[in-house]
Amino acid sequence: MDLILWRHAQAEEGTPDEARQLTPHGRKQAVRMGAWLDRCLPSGCKILCSPTVRTRQTVEALGRKFRLVDEIGPQASAADVLKAAGWPDARGPVLVVGHQPWLGQVAALLLTGKEQYWTVKKSNAWWIAQRDREDGNEVYLKAVLAPEFFTE
Repeated sequence: MDLILWRHAQAEEGTPDEARQLTPHGRKQAVRMGAWLDRCLPSGCKILCSPTVRTRQTVEALGRKFRLVDEIGPQASAADVLKAAGWPDARGPVLVVGHQPWLGQVAALLLTGKEQYWTVKKSNAWWIAQRDREDGNEVYLKAVLAPEFFTE
């Protein structure tokens, strides 16, 4: 299974938190990362999105169908996210669009076996993969990308 973690792009400050929108810079970030993801994700990739405005605006830049999942909102835990994504048994790749701190916690848990506070920067994508080996499953980091690596 492949699990792709995509943090929402830069958002405006303010309250309520759930209604914060992307800044003009954040919209550019989302478009750049969305274009790369669209080229690289298989057509059958399942896309899950936190219900906040900023995550919805981020994933809309991808231009694919997605599902809003209340369980992966800003207050989610790493366990909530992994359960929603079906890790490690989902049949295909899953893209999760969400928030800190749980994005970093999920990445740390999968890559080290311990939930830690790792930073996933705004609009960055972490692609974590799993493959079967003779001695068990192997989890590895396939890619970490930032939107500034891509031009519009």
